[in-house]
Amino acid sequence: MFYLLNKLIIVLIPIVPKFIVKIFANKYVAGVTTKEAFNVVKRLNKNNLHCTLDILGEHTSDLKQSIAISNKYQKIIQNIEKENLDCNISIKPSHIGSDISDDIFKKNINDLLESSRKYNSFIRIDMEDSKLTDLTIKTYNNNLEYKTHLGIVFQAYLKRTENDIKKLDDNANIRLCKGIYNESESIAIKNSEMINKNYLKLLEIALDKNIFVGIATHDEKIIYKSLDIIRSKNINKNKFEFQMLYGVPMNKIVKELLKENINVRIYVPYGKNWYDYSIRRIKENPNISKYIIQNLFK
Repeated sequence: MFYLLNKLIIVLIPIVPKFIVKIFANKYVAGVTTKEAFNVVKRLNKNNLHCTLDILGEHTSDLKQSIAISNKYQKIIQNIEKENLDCNISIKPSHIGSDISDDIFKKNINDLLESSRKYNSFIRIDMEDSKLTDLTIKTYNNNLEYKTHLGIVFQAYLKRTENDIKKLDDNANIRLCKGIYNESESIAIKNSEMINKNYLKLLEIALDKNIFVGIATHDEKIIYKSLDIIRSKNINKNKFEFQMLYGVPMNKIVKELLKENINVRIYVPYGKNWYDYSIRRIKENPNISKYIIQNLFK
C-alpha cells in the first residue's frame, strides 16, 4: 500500500500547492530564520541530542550572495558559542562559492575555519554530487591544520569511496551516508542491498583507521549491524555517533541509543529554500513519503 502511495506522491508533488507542501515541510525543516532554527536546537539539546545546523541552498552563482551565506554561517558560529548550544554547522561547497571561482570558495571556507578555531566550533563539509567530490576531499586535506574543527562526508554508493577513506589521515572525522544524488552506474552502486553491504564495509575500514564516524542513517538494520561492529571491535563511544535527519520519526531507536550513552546528532536544516529541499527529500526518500502520510492523518 505504501509503495503505491509513495509513487503517487512523487508523481503529484510538483502540482501540489506550495502552502500544502509547507505543512509537510514544517515537520522536517526548522523554520526560515536562524532564530527559529536555534529554538529547535535548544529543544533538541534539552533531550540530550547534539545538533548540526544547515542553511538550505546550493549552487550559488552570485558573488555577493556567496559572501552573505558565509557571513551568516560565521554569525551562527559566534551565536552557538554565545548561547552555549551543543551544535555545529554543515556547509556545501557550492553554497559558498565553488561554482563561482576557486578563490572565492577558498576565501569563504578559510574565513569560516578561522571562526571555528576562534569560537572552538566545528564545520562539516557536505558532499554534493560527484562533480564536487575531488574538490571537497582536496579542501579537507588542504586544511588539516584545522583538523579538530573540520570534518567531511563520504557516500557509500560511490565506488571510489573505499579508496578515498583509505587515503585519509588517521584520526580524521567523517560522516558516512548512503548518498542521494542520481549518479551514473559507472561510478555508483545502484543496488540497495549492495549499498548497505558497502556501507558496513566502509564503516569497518574507517573505525580500523581510528577515524571518528558519524553514522548517518535511518535504516534500523544498518544501525543495529553498525552497533554489532562497534561492539565486536570494542570501539570507544567518543569515536562515533549516530546521525539522523530532523523530523524523521526514530523515537524508539534514539531512546535505545541514549540509554546506552551513545551520542545521537540531529541534522537540522532551515532557511528560505525549504521548498526545494522538501520536494527533493520526498522524491529521493520514499520512506519520508510514508512519514508524511502518517503525520497527515494524525
